[in-house]
Amino acid sequence: MIKRIVKLTFREEVVPEFLAIFEASKAEIRAFGGNLHLELLRDTAQLNVLFTFSFWENEQALETYRQSELFKTTWAKTKVLFADKAAAWTVESIGN
Repeated sequence: MIKRIVKLTFREEVVPEFLAIFEASKAEIRAFGGNLHLELLRDTAQLNVLFTFSFWENEQALETYRQSELFKTTWAKTKVLFADKAAAWTVESIGN
């Protein structure tokens, strides 16, 4: 299993618009083959900085999602709202 963290920095005035996009697409993303978990997090100090935190069966499942129409459509609506470039990390647990 891999975990994906994506930092999204939005213009303050468009955060509600992104929240609506996420709300409309989260069920489809969660149902996408290979997705095990999806949640949206917000920075407590900067309310326009959000993170998606997702778990995937493996890197291929994540890549299949990233090549899907669902991702392409959602990302196209999202990236125009950014105040800064998105940053993403794919990580795995190595112990507790």
